[in-house]
Amino acid sequence: MTLQGARERWVRTGGVELCVAELGNPARPTVVLVHGYPDSKEVWSEVAARLAGRFHVVLYDVRGHGRSSAPRPLRGGFTLEKLTDDFLAVADAVSPGRPVHLVGHDWGSVQSWEFVTVKRTEGRIASFTSMSGPSLDHFGHWINKRVQRPTPRRVGQLLGQGAKSWYVYLLHTPKLPELAWRGPLGKRWPRLLERVEKVPPGDYPTSSLPEDAAHGAWLYRDNVRTRLRRPRPDAYAHAPVQLITPTGDAFLSERLYDELELWAPRLTRRTLPAGHWIPRTRPDQVSAWIEEFVTSVEGGRPRPEASGRHSDRFGGQLVLVTGAGSGIGRATAFAFAEAGARVVAVDRDPESAARTAELARLLGAPEAWAETVDVTDEQAMEKLAEKVRTELGVVDVLVNNAGIGMSGGFFDTTTDDWRAVLDVNLWGVIHGCRVFGRQMSERGQGGHIVNIASAAAYQPSRALPAYSTSKAAVLMLSECLRAELAGEGIGVTAICPGLVNTNITSTARFAGVDSEEEARRQKRTARLYGLRNYPPEKVADAVLRAVVRNEAVVPVTPEARAAHVLSRFSPRVLRALARMRPPV
Repeated sequence: MTLQGARERWVRTGGVELCVAELGNPARPTVVLVHGYPDSKEVWSEVAARLAGRFHVVLYDVRGHGRSSAPRPLRGGFTLEKLTDDFLAVADAVSPGRPVHLVGHDWGSVQSWEFVTVKRTEGRIASFTSMSGPSLDHFGHWINKRVQRPTPRRVGQLLGQGAKSWYVYLLHTPKLPELAWRGPLGKRWPRLLERVEKVPPGDYPTSSLPEDAAHGAWLYRDNVRTRLRRPRPDAYAHAPVQLITPTGDAFLSERLYDELELWAPRLTRRTLPAGHWIPRTRPDQVSAWIEEFVTSVEGGRPRPEASGRHSDRFGGQLVLVTGAGSGIGRATAFAFAEAGARVVAVDRDPESAARTAELARLLGAPEAWAETVDVTDEQAMEKLAEKVRTELGVVDVLVNNAGIGMSGGFFDTTTDDWRAVLDVNLWGVIHGCRVFGRQMSERGQGGHIVNIASAAAYQPSRALPAYSTSKAAVLMLSECLRAELAGEGIGVTAICPGLVNTNITSTARFAGVDSEEEARRQKRTARLYGLRNYPPEKVADAVLRAVVRNEAVVPVTPEARAAHVLSRFSPRVLRALARMRPPV
């Protein structure tokens, strides 16, 4: 067995023997994991290990796969009706008298949609989590609607999914799939998964892959054409459904699920920037979402829906924001909280960090924590990263926001002034990227780093040499990291806000003047930014949007966008503007 610590049993049903593995305490709620094509139950090993501490986890090899026997003859032996018989036999064996929580991926999800929509399973399924596998009935209705009432958009969706489904046509050809899987394709498949899908090597796929894939071709032949031609009109889910959609799925369009609420009224949506095989490439996030969903259903209460935009993308994810005690940092923490993320608010002011965490919980964050750290302290940042990983897990989104302002001519700016600006604005970002980015890389499941730069990064000014230099360095650091980490599924974004009404203006340093004059200039600058009144909440919205779209450089305010365009197409104009003396 490759599932360490699993208890194995055999369930006989419909002329086949199913190999069933169990982990965890049988007295706890039962979660049944159903694998897809051309997989065996080992595709779930990473997810199962993470769930076993909280639940009774059950995995079984679908008939004809892994260590389960195949029906004889193969033709007609893989219908959805017979697969439903198998599921009920397993459920009765592992959880007699108590409903199970169902989780399916790929064809495991396709058949699980059948389980959760037929009358004879009512009362046996407590919840269903679907990944990368639509109901064939829903798919059939989706196709019919676009054929019967075509519009340019609907025709485009139909053609797009038709192109993604190229392999389905091949699997309907006689003998060819079996020959390919038992020949070169079966040998090369593990390497293809590693190179194309970034699936890490390990206990998957198993040595039974060629036979599993050859047998599994009958899943398509026995069901696809029949159901797509005559989809059931009553395919309504009788249990709460959680849909996890990988946005980079090469085989299934996101548009397939546009109208799913019609069929699954109690629906929770999740999206994940990943490819098709998320049980292997993103087991941490998949496990966290399954655990959260099952726990909410077991508690007899509907899962509280996050109210913010992108809640399907960030719900349950772990987000860490530095400089979260005020301004853009606090607004960003709140935006992620409204999207249902778990938030770690980091600031050097403990009271401000605690207040941000408290309000984040009120705004929708399932959990929020406050941490007091000076981002310029490398050892303190390393300790924070280790503490977060040990207690909460690896951060999914890092926002390096902490920064200070500095104004004054080059010769008025002292060496100490330069150190202060570079320590916070540049080294603070470097420390964050290094300690948390390394954890993302080691986890191997992607992530995103957001570095708050500035329009000053590409708009020179005689009054901001130190500040502009620090932010230009952050911008280039972000571009370099983006190139280096792209192959690991880690996105990096530089946000360039522009003139935003935050308290950085009232705390900015002014070189070459006494304390009284510095206070006067701080007050004047704060008043000017207040009159501009561009709210930090708009910057926070840009941060979330940039992560969802994996954007590289994001100028936010109109003046930041204009300066960015000029920096690329007419830099002389910016150089001329840089010579202007600021008002004092």
